[in-house]
Amino acid sequence: MPSRVVDYLVRAVSTLGVRHIFGVDGANIEDLYDALFDAPYDVAGIVAKHEFSAATMADGYARSTGGLGVVAATSGGGAMNLVAGLAESFASRVPVLALVGQPPTAQEGNGAFQDSSGLAGTIDAARMFGEITQYCARVETAADLPDKLARAVAAARRGGPSVLLLPKDVQQSDIGDTPPFRPTSPTHRRDESGLARVRAALTAARKVGKIMIIVGDQIARDDARAELARLARALDAPVGVAPDAKDTYDNADPAFCGVAGSMGHPELSAALRSAALCLIVGTPMPITARTGLDELLADRTVAHIGVAAPYLSAIHATSTDLARDLAELADEFTDGIEENHPYPPHALTPLRVPESTGPGVRYRELVETIEALLPEGTDVFADAGNTGAAVVHHLRVPRGGRFVVALGMGGMGYAFGAAIGSAFARHRGPSGTRRTIVVAGDGAFYMHGMELHTAIEHQLPVIFIVLNNNAHAMCVTREQLYYQDRYSFNRFRPTHLGAGIGAMFPELPAYSVRTTADLAIVLGRCVESEGPAFISIDVDPDEVPPFIPFLATLEKLDTLENRQ
Repeated sequence: MPSRVVDYLVRAVSTLGVRHIFGVDGANIEDLYDALFDAPYDVAGIVAKHEFSAATMADGYARSTGGLGVVAATSGGGAMNLVAGLAESFASRVPVLALVGQPPTAQEGNGAFQDSSGLAGTIDAARMFGEITQYCARVETAADLPDKLARAVAAARRGGPSVLLLPKDVQQSDIGDTPPFRPTSPTHRRDESGLARVRAALTAARKVGKIMIIVGDQIARDDARAELARLARALDAPVGVAPDAKDTYDNADPAFCGVAGSMGHPELSAALRSAALCLIVGTPMPITARTGLDELLADRTVAHIGVAAPYLSAIHATSTDLARDLAELADEFTDGIEENHPYPPHALTPLRVPESTGPGVRYRELVETIEALLPEGTDVFADAGNTGAAVVHHLRVPRGGRFVVALGMGGMGYAFGAAIGSAFARHRGPSGTRRTIVVAGDGAFYMHGMELHTAIEHQLPVIFIVLNNNAHAMCVTREQLYYQDRYSFNRFRPTHLGAGIGAMFPELPAYSVRTTADLAIVLGRCVESEGPAFISIDVDPDEVPPFIPFLATLEKLDTLENRQ
């Protein structure tokens, strides 16, 4: 039976069904690791290389399991390093519990090392984390823990991170005969009036024209893919996806009309133009998802179902359980036997980008090469920047795989930790090893790519694909488009990443690729191997990605030049 606060916490994490606590050790969190070592429960402590990555591991773990992710950090710099990762979870409504060590209570406000109690002019961690969490509390005594832990878990389950600040002496204190933690079952709100309005709008629209559907990543969080597919068939509706929701609908289905927004496809705009009503599900439609669509959406009826209200005018129904609510809508609109969509299979039309004449492989070619070699069930994590835009636009997600791109805060380097966290949860499937793929740029790699060491340490089947253009390429593109290409702060000295990683980790399959033919060969080898692998692909820093704001700016510049 647990006797200390940290023992109680470890047992509680096990009760919640969480099997990994990600973090970085330190003096004011080491008692938690001590409890993990002795615990008779199936919970492992995973030490990351940086707290940001530990937070993104918990985030990726939560996204892939549909449950809770847990991260632990020590006081001071360790706690501060969590902020960017937890901010992503907050903006993207990902349930993460952060256990953050603090100096002993008696030292707070008395010159303690790494004091963030808010006393005597110190940083106030509770106020700081309070801005980026659904719940934050300082645990003052052992008796406080059960109630504050229950509140933290409930708040995280509503969507977003929670933080418990744990002074070292409180962690070590005896919790006595406190009953074991028993989390309450998640509760779901039922918006009867909102759903009735949405049903009425759908019924009216079916009488006068077509309906189209745009969906977001709440479909994945609520495990509502099957219900979405049934509803789309019942409504005879084409389906588009927000940029961070490519895995929510079969990308090879004839009804799939591509990605919405700043990395979107013309097929989606055409489907929306032909629709009497657009049903938006599981996304509030931020700018990244509605770039280029505002006028079209304003000219037709829009209905919305999801946990967060949309940013545009719509008939809105709050739903915290899309699987249930979409199933009921599908039942209501199904007339007898559901038929397959009449749409013929089609290839999506890629955005036209300027021809690139520089060295290396082109974005579209390399993404299509990667796509062709990924087995069903492969999970794909794309990082920020030009790389992410190319993957979002061009990649068809393998059936049964997760697709994650961090568009809450858009932090570079997110994909490395998130993919590792996901791999801990999902690397074993019914048919054997499930592969996870990271596609990131070299700039993101320099920030947090050394987390590949964690994948090597635990022999996770993660393939790290780094597009090496020796630049922060999206910033280079912006310098060229918006500042007349007069200078560049964002080009790097050339680096041979494949050779360097191969020298650092001789046991790791590490490759440098300069052609699509070479990429196909080495990626084929990596997919067949058991553990992690690393591929560096040379690309052109001056290639413009499939990103509508850039392409629109280029068109304006060309028009202006032609007039002159």
